[in-house]
Amino acid sequence: MAALGNHKVCPYGATVKVALGISGGIAAYKAAELLRLLQERGVEVQVVMTRNACEFVAPLTFAALSGRKVITEMFGGETGGAANVESAIEHIAVAQSIDALVIVPATANLLAKMAHGIADDFLTTLCLATKAPLIAAPAMNVNMWENPATRKNVETLRERGVKVLAPDEGYLACGMTGAGRLTSIENIAQAVLATLGVAYDLDGEHLLVTAGPTQEPWDEVRYLSNRSSGKMGYALAEAGRRRGARVVLVSGPTHLEPPAGVEVECVRTAEQMAQAVLRHFEQATVTLMAAAVADFRPVEVHPQKLKKQEGIPALKLEPTPDILAMLAPRRRPGQVVVGFAAETENLLANAAAKLREKRLDFIVANDLSQPGAGFDVDTNIATLLFPDGRAKPLEKMSKLDVAQRILDEVVALRQKSGVRSQEPEERKQKAVAHASPPTGPQKT
Repeated sequence: MAALGNHKVCPYGATVKVALGISGGIAAYKAAELLRLLQERGVEVQVVMTRNACEFVAPLTFAALSGRKVITEMFGGETGGAANVESAIEHIAVAQSIDALVIVPATANLLAKMAHGIADDFLTTLCLATKAPLIAAPAMNVNMWENPATRKNVETLRERGVKVLAPDEGYLACGMTGAGRLTSIENIAQAVLATLGVAYDLDGEHLLVTAGPTQEPWDEVRYLSNRSSGKMGYALAEAGRRRGARVVLVSGPTHLEPPAGVEVECVRTAEQMAQAVLRHFEQATVTLMAAAVADFRPVEVHPQKLKKQEGIPALKLEPTPDILAMLAPRRRPGQVVVGFAAETENLLANAAAKLREKRLDFIVANDLSQPGAGFDVDTNIATLLFPDGRAKPLEKMSKLDVAQRILDEVVALRQKSGVRSQEPEERKQKAVAHASPPTGPQKT
């Protein structure tokens, strides 16, 4: 896993891994919501349940949501299968593979075991075996929470570096009112992502991303296009979603699987892409034009396949719609528009000219002549150019890493304009509406 500034970034398609521990409390069912929310942020989740937790929610629920076996026993047993060498060291394997361990809910009993180093089941053994950061979200009766023994255990855990999230106050399942209710799943997710170093600084933003090539038909079977794979645009969509944004991806023809939680509109031609972009542009706060839109299209589209027996046909071309030029007069104050330039010669001069002509906030310049950059590869070598003449060259890195660097600049621009100056809690409240979108790509 590569580190990028304050962000933890994985190779394209990879994920950070978290163990989700669930102990036996009535709030155990809420862990399912946390599981889904973490998955939508690109986190791989391994669920570990205590025996008492299984009395509240069936392990099958979490297995279905995570797509992974749920660990419930230390050495096999009735719910864990037959004991074997693999199961005997499974807690070590999990402990070494995770980037964080979060326990939801953390009962008074579990907090006591953690504080005193008791390891009598898989979850408590995992707490001792892992060197990953620990996060605990307590939930219990108000009297249990306020008991001096519990308060001392919480104090001990915090002194050891465990992040214990204070429970909320309110009506409890036992019928009493007071502190002890599980804090919001959004708060827990924020704590996990912050611990992982995964940025969540685009919550409340609406990203419009274009990706892939366009295909301009010549006859019924032939078309003009380019070698764009769409990987850069898809990486931007994935990175934006991981950082909390609502993302609309307008994609030309590709063979890529859209990132989870991203709304996808599939198009074929430059005209169709222009229409889709204009339709979504008004709602977008940030527009990232990564698609390799064809510059020309045939003037005449033949309804049938052209036959070579008929001789060499004449191919007359005309310009396709200039989508970036169409956006310039429609922009509103604070709206960020980023362009891309893929060149084989005079990279910086051509990119700078496009930056000025299209009135962009900055442009990402790619030198297609360099190995490991441009089309059909998982890496990129880019230079970010700004209107004030600044240039930020980026070394060869994965396209997801490049996407994160681009979004770092976007966040800085939004903060400079004043729209990202709100306190995190206030911005988080505005993001609640899309905090738990559908788990798969939504095609329109």
